[in-house]
Parts: sequence; structure tokens; C-alpha cells
Amino acid sequence: MTTLPGIADIHAAASRLSGLIVETPLLESPALNERFGGRILFKPETLQRTGSFKFRGAYNKLSSLSAQDRSRGVVAFSSGNHAQGVAASAAMFGVRAVIAMPADAPAMKIGNVRAMGAEVVPFDRFRDDRMSVVRPYIDKGMVLVPPFDDPAIIAGQGTIGLELTRQAKALGVDLDAVVIPCGGGGLTSGISIAVKDGSPRTDVWAVEPEHFDDTRRSLAAGAPVANEPGYSSICDAILTAQPGEITFEINRRNLAGAIAVSDKATAQAVRDAMAYLKLVVEPGGCVALAALSSGEIELSGKCVAVVLSGGNVDFGTYAEIMAAA
Repeated sequence: MTTLPGIADIHAAASRLSGLIVETPLLESPALNERFGGRILFKPETLQRTGSFKFRGAYNKLSSLSAQDRSRGVVAFSSGNHAQGVAASAAMFGVRAVIAMPADAPAMKIGNVRAMGAEVVPFDRFRDDRMSVVRPYIDKGMVLVPPFDDPAIIAGQGTIGLELTRQAKALGVDLDAVVIPCGGGGLTSGISIAVKDGSPRTDVWAVEPEHFDDTRRSLAAGAPVANEPGYSSICDAILTAQPGEITFEINRRNLAGAIAVSDKATAQAVRDAMAYLKLVVEPGGCVALAALSSGEIELSGKCVAVVLSGGNVDFGTYAEIMAAA
């Protein structure tokens, strides 16, 4: 197995990203604190460059490549947020980027990737194998930038954990738990390394959509397992087939557990984020807020941080969710 990233790798990533990323704040709502009976601190990566946390990992990966490797160009596959992170990073380095994206990905995400200068190759997320789509470009010498199962990607996402623990300390609070959206596990694994280093007593939870709870089921099985085909979800940003080998190993060691939430609960969380935090959060980026209503995390009298991982949602989808209130 590839060597697992550690806290030193996350600090190195933070140095590379210094001055390039937004240090997103911690926000809270008195109304939500009252509802949940604890102190809830929200980390809005919706305000991050490209509208999600993905820029952190993508830029760290590209910056860790040699100039010669970057000159060959980069290729990636993504439903949208990783695609935007890779496209933005490639533009900053002046290198070619080819991104395979599901044909049904939100139009906003596809448009943003193209606007950043990357080439988009559409594929069917339910029928096509993603690696098969990008393989011809890799065979031509382009460098793959994986969405989550890569030490440099994980270390970049882990910089959120460094910020969280530092910001909580500045507020004079001890975090009882950190709750994080989970697709392939890069975000949860990276944050968990930093949080467990800075605050070992803090529980770290992953949250996934119903029927796409591969991390939850993998933790129960003790080995990575895949999702069953045939399901759909509004959480397009975090629909992955199964956890990565690296991310699962880190999450197996660090997570208190994983929670699956329904699309209905997620839609309500999207509305709550707008109503109480005045933030536009995409469904996949809002599952951690949805998990607070699951009853699986102790909240009464606790201080809990919730990561809102992205805000790239199509206007039409967002309008439908708002109108359903």
C-alpha cells in the first residue's frame, strides 16, 4: 500500500496553499444552537476558491509534481467540484487539463470547468468506467490527478482540519465532534488526521447519502465494499462507487463512525443553511448538517463543528429545493 499521509504532509500542504486559499471562517446560528441543544460551528468551504474544498487538494497535488510532469498536462475525472479544483490549479500553472465529467453533472459545474480553460470529456456515470474514459490520455503521458485516493490530495484537504482546530482554540472551545460530508473519503481522512493530531479526544464522523453509504458499510465490514447499483440521489458531488484504499485505511483508524442521510433530510438542511446561515450550499455539501437531526451524534451540551463542503448547485435545482419547503 502507498505510504499514508501524516500531519507533516498536511503542514507542508498548508505552506504551499498559503496566500492562495480562503481561510474559511467558523460561523454559528443561535437558532440552530437552540434547536440542537449544543454549540454548532460551521466551516463554510462554500466560500472557498472554486466554491468547494477541492481546490486545496488539487493545487497541492499539482504543486507536488515536477515541472516536467506538469508540462505533460493533467487529466482527472469528477462530477464537478474536483474538476473545478483541477481546472483552476492547472490554469495557475499554465498546463493543459482534460476532465472527464458525467454528462448529467450540474451545468454550472461543467460551464465553470470550461471557463477555466479545461477540456471536458462527457461520460455516463452509470454505464461507463471512469478510468477507462481517462486511460487514453494517461497512455499519452498526461498525469492523473485522482479525486480522493492520493496522499497529496488527502493532505491538501487536511488543511481544513488545521484551520478548524486553530480557530476553535482561538474561540476558547474544545470540539467534541467534527462532522464531514463523505464521498470517496479524501475530505474525511485528511481532516481526521489534523483533528486527531490537534485534539485527540474529538470524534470525527463521516456523512453519506442513503444508498451511497459505502464508507459506513465498509467500516462495519472491516474492508472496502461497493455501493449497490440502481440508486440515485440529489447529492451528485459525493456519489462514489466505494472508498479508496488509502482513504479507507485512514478513516478506519480515525473515524467514530459514519451516518447515512436521506435526500429529504438533506434538502431540509440546504434550506436551513440558507435560512439560518445565509449560505447557498449544494446538497452533497450539506449532508453533515442533515446528520445533526439523525440522533446518532450526541449534541446536548456539546460543541460540534460541521463542514459545509461546497456550494456549486444549479439555480434550477436550488429553486426546486427551496420551493419544496
